[in-house]
Amino acid sequence: MAAPSTRDRILTATGELFRRQGYAATGLKAVVTEAGAPFGSLYHHFPGGKQQLATEVIHASGAYFQALVCAVYDEQPDTAASVEAVFVGAAEVLAATDFRDACPITTVALEVASTDEVLRRATAEVFEAWTDALTERVGDRDRALAVLSALEGAFVLCRATRSTEPMLAAGRMAAAHAGPATGTP
Repeated sequence: MAAPSTRDRILTATGELFRRQGYAATGLKAVVTEAGAPFGSLYHHFPGGKQQLATEVIHASGAYFQALVCAVYDEQPDTAASVEAVFVGAAEVLAATDFRDACPITTVALEVASTDEVLRRATAEVFEAWTDALTERVGDRDRALAVLSALEGAFVLCRATRSTEPMLAAGRMAAAHAGPATGTP
C-alpha cells in the first residue's frame, strides 16, 4: 500500500489540528510540521492558502464524519437506538481524547460564522449534507435538525465542562425525540 501523498498528509494534519484547536489557532507552520511536509508544498497544493486548505478540510472532514456516523447509526435495530448510539460514541471519543477531539466542523463554524463567508458557507454545506442524511434515517427534517443541533451543542458543552454528561443527556433526549423507527434505520 502506497504512503499517503503530501497533499493528503496536509489535509489530514489540518483536520486533526482543527478538531483539537480550531481554525484561528492552527498556523500553517504547525500544519506542515504535523504533516511532515516541506512548507513550500502547502502553497503548491493549496495556492489559495489557508482559506483554500480549510475549505477542502471542512468538506473532507464532513464526508468522513458523515460516513462514520451513518455507519454507527445503521448498525442499530431502530431509530432511537441509532440516535443514542451516535451520542454514546461521541461521548466515548471525547473522554478518550481528554475532550480535545470534538467535531471539527462545529469548531470551525463557531469561529468563522461572522468573519469568513467562504468558510461559513463550507460549514453550512456540510451541516446541510448531514441534515439530509439524517432526514433519510429519521424520516423528518425537523427531527433531523433537532438531533443534529443537540449533538453539536453537546460537543460545545462537553468541551467547556470537560464532562460527557451533556452528550449523554442530549443523546437520551434526542433518541426520545427521534421517535419510533421510520423507514430504514
